[in-house]
Amino acid sequence: MSCNKWTRTALILLLALAMMAASGATGFAAGWYLKGASSPTRASVPHDVQERFDIFWQVWGILEDEYDREGPLDTQKMIYGAIDGMVRSLGDPATAFSEPSETKVLEQDLQGTFFGIGASVDLIAGRLVIVEPLKDSPAAKAGLRPGDVILEVDGRPMEGIDLTEAVALIRGPEGTQVRLLIGREGEAQPFEVVLVRARVELPTISYRMLGDGIAYVRLFEFNGQASLRMKEALRALLAESPRALILDLRGNPGGYLHIAVEVASQFIPRGLIVTEKDHTGKVTEHKATGDGLALDLPLVVLVDGGSASAAEIVAGAVQDTGRGVLIGRPTFGKGSVQTTHTFRDGSSLRVTIARWRTPNGRQLDREGLTPDIVVPYDPDQPADADPVLERALEYLRTAGPTRQARM
Repeated sequence: MSCNKWTRTALILLLALAMMAASGATGFAAGWYLKGASSPTRASVPHDVQERFDIFWQVWGILEDEYDREGPLDTQKMIYGAIDGMVRSLGDPATAFSEPSETKVLEQDLQGTFFGIGASVDLIAGRLVIVEPLKDSPAAKAGLRPGDVILEVDGRPMEGIDLTEAVALIRGPEGTQVRLLIGREGEAQPFEVVLVRARVELPTISYRMLGDGIAYVRLFEFNGQASLRMKEALRALLAESPRALILDLRGNPGGYLHIAVEVASQFIPRGLIVTEKDHTGKVTEHKATGDGLALDLPLVVLVDGGSASAAEIVAGAVQDTGRGVLIGRPTFGKGSVQTTHTFRDGSSLRVTIARWRTPNGRQLDREGLTPDIVVPYDPDQPADADPVLERALEYLRTAGPTRQARM
């Protein structure tokens, strides 16, 4: 499995996981702020809107009186569906309504830890498929494999289920059991596996020394642990006296805005990291914190179409300030900031409240960043090949960095 594929599913849909959201789709919202939400009074709603909304209640009444069904209507599901349809009508994928179970999953993902079975999953052809168990996780210890299909969770069929809802069913309190009915290619009959839920930590970061004195660090998402983990990684790598550094943000869907600023500050000594502009025209500047650990090392940042939101904030700041070179493929293009309203029943509404711009004023929403060195995708490349990383190593070993920081 390619690293990009693993990141797309594992970071957003990891069972012990998660990801907002799918990493290649919309990315996590840059700026996840929880706040209470109050209901408007009827008097505050324009009269023409009130009149038009009467149609909603007419439809509701018709369904209650005439719809052919067994048992009562699921009114909660109808209400959530109406809200979801209203939000989707705005045409902004970053503005979204989440039911309680989905909200819980998203909140856990951004914290970076939760209790589950430790496997990334995806919906493939309508089936809930295990993409990869995490090392030493309950899923791995139970012998679950990539490609296994989860047919049932505690007796509930998974056919046609929403992915986030499935994740919520498989997660649960530490030490509790969950029964999975598994379908496996080559097995004549499905078989049952009983797993004990355990604490799972998302793979926020990985790092190592490559050849020729080049340090490498990959950040998978900007969750609540990312800034601390980045500092730990840099301290360990700097102890090896590297001559250059590669920061890999490929497939990174984003996360917290303030974490993006803290991470970027590890490489950029001073000045603007990103600015926000809301619908009223108010501009908020976010500047480097001034406590970076890797301010002088030659820097290359790897990006691709899965690099979104907070990942683009960091990459854009590096590119605009001249601190380093971007290598890879154009980024996703999510340049908006969301605030999150939570409601009494645990549901939530994420609303786009502002757009962010790079230090040079670039608005990247729907456009993305173009790398300084573009490495086209080759569909015929071997599965284990990584031409983007190879191009970065070639750049650092031969031409070397030529751009200087402009502060």
